This record gives sequence, structure tokens and C-alpha cells, in this order.
Amino acid sequence: MPGKLVLIIGPSGVGKSVILKKLRTKHPEFHFPKSATTRPRRAGEGTELYHFLSDKEFDALIEGKKVLEYATVHGGGRYGTLVDEIIPAIEAGKTVIREVDVQGFESIRKDARFAGTDAPYRLQSIFILPETEAQLIAHITKRAPMEQSELKRRLESMQKELSYATACDVQITNQEGNLDQTIRKVEEVIAH
Repeated sequence: MPGKLVLIIGPSGVGKSVILKKLRTKHPEFHFPKSATTRPRRAGEGTELYHFLSDKEFDALIEGKKVLEYATVHGGGRYGTLVDEIIPAIEAGKTVIREVDVQGFESIRKDARFAGTDAPYRLQSIFILPETEAQLIAHITKRAPMEQSELKRRLESMQKELSYATACDVQITNQEGNLDQTIRKVEEVIAH
């Protein structure tokens, strides 16, 4: 069975991290690549999820075309998807599961390795939708209190992110209190 890259996309607060955590537990056969980041390591944080790099190291990877996509997050560190974390696993026949933001999705789906019918590697994209926008706003504001200006910025970002749903292969609604059903739907999509 040939490998493929499955991108999980959706607005902040929709439950992508929880979905990925469940998939990691249920499917050790899948490959969950580490992100590269220039942000400092937090106290007690290991290297299970990230390759911690200096700005110089990150720049060298970009220059060497060893990064599929990257972004600067909230004016802080840069985060990116390393080619070496994706392509070798696909070539080994693995299903690679990666959460990306909409900019990352745009970069990867336009990459010659994944774009078009002649692309050497298969790409599948799953957009996780909220049941309602009100539900999403409740999740965002419950995480941490924020100023009205920050909430306004987040809502504008959410609208932009939601506009990408139809660009993805599949849209799955994450219904409140029904995570198992969402996981089953994601698994069904990945199985095809």
C-alpha cells in the first residue's frame, strides 16, 4: 500500500489537537512528524514533538529547500514542516498525519511533490469544522481570557480559516460531546 500525507486543517479551538492525540494513541502505525521550531524549549519540555532549532539553522533548512512549509506564529518563533519528516515515511508506505494551518495547507498543496495528477506523492486534506461559530468562540474564550481587540482578531482569522474548508478533500464537523464519532469519520477518510 503506497504511503500518503494527510493534512488536518481547521480553525483554532475546533479540536484538531485532541483529534491528533486520539489518532496517535489508536494508530501507532501512522507517522506523526515532528515540527521544526525556533521558539525556546519550555521548562520540562522534551523533544517528542519538536526539533528545536536556532534561527540560523532554520534559515539554512529553508535555503536548502528542506522545509515544505513554515510560518511565524503570533509574532514569535517560526514553525515548519521538514521534508525529511514527511517524504521518507511516505516512501516507506506509511500514512503521515500532519496538522497545519491554512497557510501551510496552501504551500503543501501547491508543492510539485503533491500538486496535480502527476504528483509523485498522494495528498489528502481533512478540514475539521465546528458545529457552530458560537461553539468555536466559546472554546477560544474558555481557553484564556482575552481583550476585545484580540477576540476580534481571532474571529477575523477564524472567518479566513473557515473559507478554506471547501478547498479540502473532506469536511468533518466536530460535534460537541461526540469526539468518538469525529475520530471514526476521520479514520474512514484516512482508510481510503
